[in-house]
Amino acid sequence: MENTVEQDYPVSEELSGEEYEKRQDLIRRINHTLNKIRPYINADGGDVEFVDFEDGVVTVSMVGACVGCMALDTTINDGIKLLLIDEVPEVKDIKVISASPMNYFY
Repeated sequence: MENTVEQDYPVSEELSGEEYEKRQDLIRRINHTLNKIRPYINADGGDVEFVDFEDGVVTVSMVGACVGCMALDTTINDGIKLLLIDEVPEVKDIKVISASPMNYFY
């Protein structure tokens, strides 16, 4: 079963109705793309979670077996980043925030 994310995402600033809809569409496209690579990450016991998008940079959190994995840089740069940049033209880079064992971000 495919793990998909379909929801409205919080925004930190006041946006007009049109700007809000454009941002929601962008975030949906980012998550749609993440959902394409998610099964491969899940197969190794990990997962990728969308956190934010700001100024062309997608922020994600890698969880599960991805935390501390030696192949994380390869997964990010050769997998997730390339796919996002290819499929979502607004994306210029990706940033990973880490979760502690208790799922607190730092």
